[in-house]
This record gives sequence, structure tokens and C-alpha cells, in this order.
Amino acid sequence: MTILVLGGTGKTGRRVADRLTARGLSVRVGSRSATPSFAWEDRSTWPAALEGVTAAYVSYYPDLAFPGAYDDVKAFTELAVRSGVRRLVLLSGRGEPEAQASERTVQESGAEWTIVRCSWFMQNFSEGFILEPVRAGVIALPAADVPEPFVDADDIADVAAAALAGDGGHAGQVYELTGPRLLTFAQAAEELAAAVGRPVVFTRVTPEEYVAGAVAHGVPREEAEGLSALFTGILDGRNASVADGVPRALGRPARDFADFARTNAHRFR
Repeated sequence: MTILVLGGTGKTGRRVADRLTARGLSVRVGSRSATPSFAWEDRSTWPAALEGVTAAYVSYYPDLAFPGAYDDVKAFTELAVRSGVRRLVLLSGRGEPEAQASERTVQESGAEWTIVRCSWFMQNFSEGFILEPVRAGVIALPAADVPEPFVDADDIADVAAAALAGDGGHAGQVYELTGPRLLTFAQAAEELAAAVGRPVVFTRVTPEEYVAGAVAHGVPREEAEGLSALFTGILDGRNASVADGVPRALGRPARDFADFARTNAHRFR
């Protein structure tokens, strides 16, 4: 069995690939730099990446809520099933109607499926677009004072790897993956400050200010605008609840943000 891991160099994908490799399974990383290469925006790369693949981890960059994501996921899913893929695990976003449309495509594909529907990643603070602001001591985002149950990417990878490997009980499941408690971004900043031993504060900015700042730091405007829309759209209270996906899938508690902050304190300095 060969398992294709899309986004195999990203936050969740590389963790999924590592776990599958540790199990002795054959893994093909789906990325621009891999051989064969894979790029969502270049459909001509898809057939070679799918050749001989029987299971796939489907993660869409930058997010399933972005324009064009549904069409790409639908086309990829149909090609994957025609190519012999029998098991699909989709990385989805919690509270995103656009993402749920892609979920339905996977669920109706005819393949065995598992949905991992996730809240905001803790690793956005340590590996993503919020890392440099944390190091600078000021996290400026267009986020309301609404709590979010941040989830650890390692928990996501544990669930996805178990489903891809065919561990019993995951087929046909929709797992809502969150951390064990709710935190606003201001509270998350306080947790990070405690871990690194220096001030880290959160300040709310307008969407326009956020986009201008992100573009000035090299983020493509379309991506910056999409991220801003996620902050203003999804962080409206719809996800202000803790879900049981991690303990239901893995039989253990989800990792807490304070543990994440302490473990990654060296990254924030």
C-alpha cells in the first residue's frame, strides 16, 4: 500500500508522513519539491502523484475556505478514485461552510473516508504566520474577543495517521478536533508570555490594517485577504466550544495550549 500525503512538508502533512513511515508504510509526499511533484494549481501533476496510490491524506493549501478550493478537491477526489485510491482522509476546517462542501464530495466519492475537522492550529504560533509577531512581542490580528479551542497539529497527525493506516473504527467518521479548553487570542498571548518569560501581547487591528501589514512582510495579497476573511468570518463565536474528536479517536485527552507553549518556548525566543 502506498499512501499519498498532500501538503507533506506542511504543519500536519509532514507529521502524518513521519507517523506512517514509522509504522513501516510506504509514503509518497505530495509537494512541489517532491518527485513526482504535486501542485494544487497544476492539475497536470496529479496523475503521476496518484499512480499506485491506495490511500491519500488530502490537505488543501492555503485553506478549504479559499476560492477555487471546492472545485480542486472535487476534481482531485474523482481522479483519485478512478486511479484506484480506496481510502481518503480529508483535513477540514471547523465552522467553514465552504469546507463542508468539500467534505461532502469526499463522503460521496465511493471511497472509504474519514474527515478531520479542525479548529485553529496551535502551530500557527510556532511555525506559521504568527511566529514572528510572537517573537516581536505583539500579535496584531483582526480577531474579535472570541475564544477558540486551539488544537495541536500532533493530535491531528495522530488521528489522520491512524485512519490512513486502516486502524479499526475510523472509516465513516467525522472527527471535530479541538484542544481541551477555550482561549481568546489575548489569553493565548498570556500563555506564551508565561512560557518564554517576557511580555507577549495581543492587539486587535482592522482587516485592512492586517492585510497591509501582511503584504508589507511578503505575504501575497490574495492569501492575506483570505486569512483576514477567516479571522473576521470564522471567529464570530460559532466555534467557541470544545469538541471530543481527539479523545474519541485516540482514547486520550487532547494536548493543552500551556503544554504546547512550554514545549515550543525555544522557538519564540
